[in-house]
Amino acid sequence: MASHALKHEPLDEYNQKLTENLHPAGWINPEPAGRYNMVVIGAGTAGLVTAAGAAILGAKVALVERDLMGGDCLNFGCVPSKALIRSARAAAEVRDAGRFGVEVPPGTRVNFPAVMERMRKLRAEQSPIDSASRFRGLGVDVFIGAGRFIAPDCVEVVGKKLRFKRAAIATGARAAALPIPGLADAGYLTNETVFSLTELPRRVVVIGAGPIGCELAQVFQRFGAEVTLLEVAPQILIREDRDAAERVERAMVRDGVSIVTGCKITGVERRGTEKLIAIEHEGVRRDVATDEIIVGVGRVPAVEGLNLEAASIEYDKQNGVKVDDYLRTTNPLVYAAGDVASPYKFTHVSDAHARMILRNALFFGRQRVSRLTIPWCTYTDPEIAHVGLYEAEAKQRGIEVSTYTQELSEVDRAVLDGETEGFVKVHLRKGSDQIIGATIVASHAGEMISELTTSMAAGVGLGKLGDVIHPYPTQADAIRRAAGLYTRTRLTPFVAGLMKRWFALTR
Repeated sequence: MASHALKHEPLDEYNQKLTENLHPAGWINPEPAGRYNMVVIGAGTAGLVTAAGAAILGAKVALVERDLMGGDCLNFGCVPSKALIRSARAAAEVRDAGRFGVEVPPGTRVNFPAVMERMRKLRAEQSPIDSASRFRGLGVDVFIGAGRFIAPDCVEVVGKKLRFKRAAIATGARAAALPIPGLADAGYLTNETVFSLTELPRRVVVIGAGPIGCELAQVFQRFGAEVTLLEVAPQILIREDRDAAERVERAMVRDGVSIVTGCKITGVERRGTEKLIAIEHEGVRRDVATDEIIVGVGRVPAVEGLNLEAASIEYDKQNGVKVDDYLRTTNPLVYAAGDVASPYKFTHVSDAHARMILRNALFFGRQRVSRLTIPWCTYTDPEIAHVGLYEAEAKQRGIEVSTYTQELSEVDRAVLDGETEGFVKVHLRKGSDQIIGATIVASHAGEMISELTTSMAAGVGLGKLGDVIHPYPTQADAIRRAAGLYTRTRLTPFVAGLMKRWFALTR
């Protein structure tokens, strides 16, 4: 499992409460049962859902966690980052209040220490649900310590042997490092350490323009830092459609973020109180000076220290634990879920994997990963949400598509909200209304994508969505309007001619 400091910084009342819930001081591990129905290694989302579900169903369960219960989502991911994103949105709303006829006194600023304290408070308030004591109350044997396989059917933790009928590896992922000369010596932050800041750096350089990098870059710029975002690829959010990424890029530039794509970082050095990052861009070499560096280049599976060889479990450091379509490892007694075994490193995927393991490992389920319909969202402002295939992916698979795009600038609620920088784009299998993919760029795209995800999972076509009554005015009405674009294509010249003749005869 990824190694984190056992104490969140600063050690105020909120982080003390958090640590006591997630890695209690003086915790005494129980005596192991003779054999467990399920041993779970890792107490992040996938591990917690697996352990809780199995225990509720009546299984004898052991849960092993080396560091902090709650995993990345609670400690270093979804919870703290979205708390900061909400504060950053509030700052932007105040900044832009004049657009809506609201006068804000000059000199309004972000109180960064108060923002971070709010984040720590909210994180601590959410921690009891993931706490060691709660899971003990559910009947789970909770072991705090490093777990490692010592046999195909046995895990050892702090000298205690946990024998099992089934096991689940749910150790998650850790922040990826970069082999940039001088970076480690100069010092840098990741999503695992950035939430310990108590003072706002004047200048911030974010390396990596994926979801983590873009979210943090926009947040710190809105808080008042001078942010530069560096990316080796030719665009930010390289996985997304270019037009979607461009909408977000324009918004970030309006916020004041300096974005440099297609650049190469050749080295980092500390000079006095500042850090200098040497880059090459369009044939020109220059230094970018900063006070803090945030590395946001993604995460890699946490497989170190598990001694997977002892259990005949295949893995590699880049892709994690090898699993089949049922989430079984190469050891038929052991399953793996979440970030340690999936390219889709999202909390909701970890949750879905855990529920699959409960059915497939403990009963006679045959649920397949390949049948999941997986949406995701990047929480910039505007957000980008996506589900299914991109148009380029569909073409690579030989699937012909028809694409329908509804701009938010033509949706009344978006116009009234002043949030017209976005769209709903839906890809259909050509010649039908079957939805094979969709992308939404909107202020709350993550809330809107579920309608299209549900339609895909249920086999409901876009034409049917056009018949669904949507409340007016809402931004989600853009989905109905996209369906209307499809419906109008069915009115071919031939059909239009027939309709015209029909009405002529019936006058």
